[in-house]
Amino acid sequence: MKKQTITPRLEEFIRTLKKRRLDAAIVRDQANVRALTGIDCDNALLAVCADGTVVFHTDFRYIPMAHRVAPWLKTKDIKKFKLDTSRLRAAGGGAGRPGAKGEVRVGYESNLTVAKFEALKKSAKKAKFVDVLSDLHAIRAVKTDDEIAKLKAAAALNDEIWEKAQREFKPGMTERQMARVIRHLMIELGDGEAFETIVCVGANAAECHHVPDDTVWDGRLPVLVDMGVRLNGYCSDMTRNIVPRGASARYREVYKAVLDANLAAIAAAKPGISAGALDKVARDLLAKRGLGKAFGHSLGHGVGLEIHEAPMVAKRQKTALKAGMVHSIEPGAYLENELGVRIEDLVLLTPGGCELLSHSAK
Repeated sequence: MKKQTITPRLEEFIRTLKKRRLDAAIVRDQANVRALTGIDCDNALLAVCADGTVVFHTDFRYIPMAHRVAPWLKTKDIKKFKLDTSRLRAAGGGAGRPGAKGEVRVGYESNLTVAKFEALKKSAKKAKFVDVLSDLHAIRAVKTDDEIAKLKAAAALNDEIWEKAQREFKPGMTERQMARVIRHLMIELGDGEAFETIVCVGANAAECHHVPDDTVWDGRLPVLVDMGVRLNGYCSDMTRNIVPRGASARYREVYKAVLDANLAAIAAAKPGISAGALDKVARDLLAKRGLGKAFGHSLGHGVGLEIHEAPMVAKRQKTALKAGMVHSIEPGAYLENELGVRIEDLVLLTPGGCELLSHSAK
């Protein structure tokens, strides 16, 4: 058989299959399929075998696109998919696994719907299924050079849109109208929202994920905006606050604490630090300012093809951060019925520390 030309990520995944003593894996998640092949398709199935055989399955609508994007990849009709467990068993199923007796082990993603998982089991009878979702997430967590360029472009566009949006905001506008300004700019200049834009006026910012409503901004209350544009398939994520001159002393005190936590975490972000230790940098600072209980979410999350990816930068997360990871740093403090502040930036971990991707004033 002629050896296929495959992507470095697919090569890494195949090495993972061998390390975990798996004979094959079936990948169905759209973002995982794109990360491994470059193909963005909402109805795809990627069969990856430990012997290096890779076959992309989709329906009639997407086969020409698959041929164009990944001409090196063998493509088949998804309706006819069936994993050849007999071939895998004959090729050494169970080899090196004491007591396996020819057992075929197949990786799958635990985020599959029940219906898709049941169909998968029917297509690979007598196989033992092993979850590989965390393996795929770990592979995707370290970005390629191309991905880093796209993430930088998305973050830069997010900065541009924020500057343009602020010039269009006027007292008397509702949260919905302000969110609509941002949404329209994202559609005009990018590929739309990476997630639904959050706009919070005054005490509404105490709700971490407040849904914009008809609350009117009078020009005197603070405003929290969490926004991210999607560009070329990749996401950006940033939170900024409009702080009017007349903001209360208490608001300014909380804002200063959150900003200090944000800057301290950025300064501490570097390869080798654990995700939990980085979270602790910001959490401890806020606790010393009397805001420990007001910071209830994690410090950050990975960003890429999806708005929430690995790594999770949270308490008790032991994952060691690596160069090439892109994640948010977003400490916050939320006082119910009073105020809320969150300051969020994206950072790229570099060999010597981190590079800030969000450049809007804060």
